[in-house]
Amino acid sequence: MKKKKIFLILGGVVVLLVIAASLFGGKRELPETTTTTASMRSITERVSASGKIQPVLEVNISAEVSGQLIDLPVVEGDRVNEGDLLAQINPDVYIAARNRAQAAVNTTLSNLSSAKAMLATSEANLFVAEQSWARTQKLFSNGVISQADYDQSEAAIHNAKATLTSSEESVKSANYSILSANASLQETLDNLSRTTLRAPQSGIVTALVKEVGESVQGNGFVAGEVVMKISNLSEMEVDIEVNESDIVRVAMGNKSEIEVDAYLSETFLGEVTEIGNTALNAGSNGFNLDQVTNFSVKVGIDPESYQHLASDATSSQSPFRPGMSATVDLLTKSVTDIVSVPIQCVTTRKSEEDDKAELGVFLFDNETVTWTKVETGIQDNRYIEIISGIENGATLVSGPYDMVSRKLEDGDKVSGKAEDNNEGEGTKTIDED
Repeated sequence: MKKKKIFLILGGVVVLLVIAASLFGGKRELPETTTTTASMRSITERVSASGKIQPVLEVNISAEVSGQLIDLPVVEGDRVNEGDLLAQINPDVYIAARNRAQAAVNTTLSNLSSAKAMLATSEANLFVAEQSWARTQKLFSNGVISQADYDQSEAAIHNAKATLTSSEESVKSANYSILSANASLQETLDNLSRTTLRAPQSGIVTALVKEVGESVQGNGFVAGEVVMKISNLSEMEVDIEVNESDIVRVAMGNKSEIEVDAYLSETFLGEVTEIGNTALNAGSNGFNLDQVTNFSVKVGIDPESYQHLASDATSSQSPFRPGMSATVDLLTKSVTDIVSVPIQCVTTRKSEEDDKAELGVFLFDNETVTWTKVETGIQDNRYIEIISGIENGATLVSGPYDMVSRKLEDGDKVSGKAEDNNEGEGTKTIDED
């Protein structure tokens, strides 16, 4: 009896489960998605990159001669004009070298005078020898003098001619020595003048590397040490690094929008002024494959876009300082009145024709999604241009991301909830037979 009772209870539970399954198992909740509508928009393609602000024109003031700094009349931030004194290197050694070179020039001038005097003596001796030789020839023909006297007179005239030639060459050598001594003197004068550093252009002292009393190395096997930097802050630019995949879309003159970290609420205008032809990771021994391949692009900042930040409208001082961080959006291409959709709507699926990935969207109609292949154009940060595949006003699935990118398949049943500016459809169910 007890076992029979247990079996009856179990049978009742099974019947209840069957009844519950028949009552509540006929419906299921569909996966929820968000939808949006393809619409006509204007899209501007952007290439974003970060970099540092720098002056368009910046000059490194380097020491051309070695020595100790004895005067530095400027400080960082001073404005200087072309020709102003910037620094003075101790000239004592170069003054001594100039004096030695001047003495050498004087010596060569004296040597030239001596050579000219010897030349005059040689010319006189040759004249005497020629007269003697003429007499000797006449006397020898008359048999008055001996052969030995004749030979001695002939040797004398040859010796006088050789002496004259030697004196002429001595004069030439003295002239060459003067040229060499003058060149050495000019070199010492140049070195002496290089002990005084003057501004090659007007600008602001943006960096002061050395102080009075420090020694500097001049030009030798390497470039001379930098003493300071002079910059023209009235013209500024941003030096950015653009990835190799984006550099092909950048062109000279592209308009740009610039955001500087120091002015978060401001957007400045500019345009591309220079595009690097060689990647930044290219070294003297070839390319470093371990580094990202970027190219340098320089973007000039339009002064009118930051004129309102200047404290003095007549001042050439820029509100930007060299080295400030900036983010630049290069406006590379623009289209107007084209069909566009949010970027997240476009995904890839395997093509039925050749098993290759193809771009497409999932159209939404009456709780059913349809995979539709599309051809895309340019895009900005939010929207992408649709060249072909769907029409303006089409409703398509925009999220969640994992469903659009991986889970959804052609013909799936889903619920659709419109995004902000679209009408929502809520969560829907369907009956299951």
